[in-house]
Order: sequence, then C-alpha cells, then structure tokens
Amino acid sequence: MASKMEMEVETLKSSADKFWGAIRDSNSLFPKIFPEQSRSLRCEADERASDRPQLNYGEANKTVGYSVIDGELLGFYKVFKATFQVVPKGDGCAVKGSFEYEKANTEVPEPDTIKEMAQTTFKDLDAYLLKN
Repeated sequence: MASKMEMEVETLKSSADKFWGAIRDSNSLFPKIFPEQSRSLRCEADERASDRPQLNYGEANKTVGYSVIDGELLGFYKVFKATFQVVPKGDGCAVKGSFEYEKANTEVPEPDTIKEMAQTTFKDLDAYLLKN
C-alpha cells in the first residue's frame, strides 16, 4: 500500500527564480556546494548501483519530480517518488514537497531521514545562493 509524506521549507530568502535555477542546475551545482554528499554518492556508485533518480522538470510551475529507478533505496521501498515545487513568498520563496513510497516490508521505517535531509539541503542551498 502506497503512503505519502508532505514537507515544506517556508523561510528561504532567495528569490523563487534564483532558487529554481539552482534546482534546475543541481547536477552541476550540487557537487560544488555539497562535495561530501557528492563524494559519498560517487563512492557508492563505484561499488554498487547508485540510487539513480529519473528527473522530470516543470518549468511553468517550478516543479521537479523524480522516481528512484535503481539502487539501495529500492531495498527499503518498492516505490519511491518525490516532487518539489519552488513557490514565491514575498521577496523569498518556499519549497513544498511530497514523497510517495511503498515500503518493502512492515519493518521499514517512514522516510523521515530523507525528508530531514531534503529540508537541510534546501536550507543550505539557500545560504549558498545568498552568499554567491
């Protein structure tokens, strides 16, 4: 049975356009901003299949969605999809998101750690954009 978890990061100071641009360019930008995360993913990819997402971008409403199509994460979740939308909010923006997932078994935890990691990444990205 599929489940859904919502998340929101409300207090981002970067403009929605600037933040969306960074999300859209995440394949090249994130390794520069988050080298430890990127290095970890590269090492894992060398040893086994990575948690490779299939990305879909919606320019009109600043939305990115992805489905994990292989890797370790699918050992815990039969299906794992995430959608994030960058929404203008005053001079800044917010990121609203959801995770749709189906646990591989009843002992698999809710994806709270993934949610927290996403929220932290968005806040750290905002801090980076404000400095650069």
